[in-house]
Amino acid sequence: MRLLLLNGNTDSGITARLAALAEEAIPRLGLPAAQVVPATAPFGARYISTRAAVAIASHAVLAGLAANLGPANEAGFDAALIACFGEPGIEAAREVFPLPIVGMAEASIAAGLARAPRVALLTGGALWVPMLEEFARVRGFGPDRVMVRGVTPTGDMIARDPDGAVALLAEAARAAAADGAGVVVLGGAGLAGLAPRVAPLAGVPVLDSFDCALSAALGGRAPRGAPAAQAPMLGIDPSLARCFA
Repeated sequence: MRLLLLNGNTDSGITARLAALAEEAIPRLGLPAAQVVPATAPFGARYISTRAAVAIASHAVLAGLAANLGPANEAGFDAALIACFGEPGIEAAREVFPLPIVGMAEASIAAGLARAPRVALLTGGALWVPMLEEFARVRGFGPDRVMVRGVTPTGDMIARDPDGAVALLAEAARAAAADGAGVVVLGGAGLAGLAPRVAPLAGVPVLDSFDCALSAALGGRAPRGAPAAQAPMLGIDPSLARCFA
């Protein structure tokens, strides 16, 4: 299998870290062997943390997919994973590209609800809390099914100092469990790989959203795109323009 791993942030260091984590996680999770091809969003925020950054990243994700896939997936990928918890542009991508496209939040909510009736999404950055609450609500999950919690450091801060974030994340996970969460999801590219360290301190199962997305992408549970006829676009990247021809 070939998996395109597209980081919706522009921090290439996080892309490299995710690619390394993927290589480690695939055998650990018992997934089919896969060639993981990492890519980074061509423009936008270093690490997405606001609605404006999400909006720009949606365009960047489409451009990044177009550059790596081609209009009809001529590159022959079996699936694409948008490695950004807010999943910028995922619905639009499924409308354009003819292959399964996975998002970290969607996959981890499904995995969490398969284990408990109420899930907590725990992420970095206070501004993500209302955005993810809206994300869950649009997909039909109220706070009785999916609650959202955040810690003050943003995901990129956590990625730069994971040792300093473990205790803070564990404290927030315990608080979410006290509020009724049966499973806690660590959400965000910057939090990938921390679940095994947080879980022993949390009192409830802790899932890694990146692991959940890999399992969906390589385990045959990825929603396949349904490309629609597109009107031509002007003034956009040539690779993406070909997808709207």
